[in-house]
Amino acid sequence: MAKIALGSRQEAAEPDCIRAVLAEVVLTFLFVFAGVGAAMTAGKMAGGADTIMGLTAVAVAHALVVAVMISAGLHISGGHLNPAVTLGLAVGGHITLFRSILYIIAQMLGSSLACLLLKYLTGEW
Repeated sequence: MAKIALGSRQEAAEPDCIRAVLAEVVLTFLFVFAGVGAAMTAGKMAGGADTIMGLTAVAVAHALVVAVMISAGLHISGGHLNPAVTLGLAVGGHITLFRSILYIIAQMLGSSLACLLLKYLTGEW
């Protein structure tokens, strides 16, 4: 069984940690923006998102954006994109708990900003 590493506050001041946290914000923002944007677009298409074409388009968009975002962030932060993945890696002992908390905060911030931008762009503000 892997040991869970706690980490320290000094870890947050390290340049590689700052770069990784910023990468998680940007990657998660782009992932949610593309994925949710595809779902919103499919919902406004002629048949809606409940047709097989709409569902296929949303699934393909999510698959492609996940592949691109993970490959883009793999060497910087590990390309987690998801708090569940981050928590699993923390429990497995691959990253420290302190860094995982920073990643989760960054992921929530990135996804919230993407949703706010989509809401603003659709005029539902």
